[in-house]
Amino acid sequence: MKKESVVKLVLSGMFVALAVVLSTFSIPIGGSKCFPIQHMVNVLAAVFLGPGYGLGIAFCTSLIRNLLGTGTLLAFPGSMVGAFCCGLVYKHTGKLSLTYVAEVIGTGIIGGLLAYPVAAFVMGKEVALFVYVVPFLVSTVGGTIIAAILVTVLKHNHVLERLQNMVKEGKIAK
Repeated sequence: MKKESVVKLVLSGMFVALAVVLSTFSIPIGGSKCFPIQHMVNVLAAVFLGPGYGLGIAFCTSLIRNLLGTGTLLAFPGSMVGAFCCGLVYKHTGKLSLTYVAEVIGTGIIGGLLAYPVAAFVMGKEVALFVYVVPFLVSTVGGTIIAAILVTVLKHNHVLERLQNMVKEGKIAK
């Protein structure tokens, strides 16, 4: 296994652990729990690891939270779509502002709409099509703002590019 893959796998595990441990920080809005930390992790995964790893991190976090009873099935569409969208956008453009917008649209709008069939057909809830869009938007905007602040601080202190290079090269910080 390449060093780069090991470093990405370790970083992914750390992101999953961070998201699961901080899953106690949630804001109930309507019929869902808004979980801004997941959206922060989505953006960080996009910036450091890419869309595939981001999608995997979101899936693993949602699965663990559901197994622990701290999440619902709505965590899957609510996190995975945004993680994949912002990962793709960052991979192809390298623009942070577009990455933030992709997380908000991916999770808030697309994920919110995809939560409807999960809630209606899997969970058996009688809900309207757009019922999860506003709560998901609130959650993702909050998490994206947290991530944007963190990434801005890292970039301003010239740490962001250094960390990205370390991940690409498969090096562990000394």
